[in-house]
Amino acid sequence: MAKQLLLVRHGKSDWGNLDLKDFDRPLNKRGKENAPEMAERLVNKGFKPDLLVSSPAKRAKSTAKYFAEAYGFEQIQYETSIYEANTTALLKVVNDLDDSADKVLMFGHNPGFTDFANELSNADIYNIPTAGMVLISFPFDSWQLVSRGTGDLVFFDYPKNSDEV
Repeated sequence: MAKQLLLVRHGKSDWGNLDLKDFDRPLNKRGKENAPEMAERLVNKGFKPDLLVSSPAKRAKSTAKYFAEAYGFEQIQYETSIYEANTTALLKVVNDLDDSADKVLMFGHNPGFTDFANELSNADIYNIPTAGMVLISFPFDSWQLVSRGTGDLVFFDYPKNSDEV
């Protein structure tokens, strides 16, 4: 079974409280609107994930929870290494995914996610906006085989994209 990785950048975060550490920044109003809207859009596309993996940073966690809710998922797997990760760290997370999961939703941050999407596939995306999502498919039955340039971009979607790709 081919593998599909859906990268979701966290929703727009709140910069109101400058005393908060970056890790603890919550979603702002727009983030709280965009995340469930994008989750709904994904459900409507007929995409059904087997696993949800997220950065433990508050804004990524909150975004993941909206998607978990939309799919009736009880569990989200948190991976500390997704936070502030570069493409090498992100690839390690992907290579370590359980092969019983064919479709994985991964929640995290820029610039890592945009770089990662471009490195895995021919996506050529300038920037994944907040709450944006990129679906990449791989012709493998094991996540360990995923590496640079082995994926194909299936779609790239984001809140302000009215004509869905």
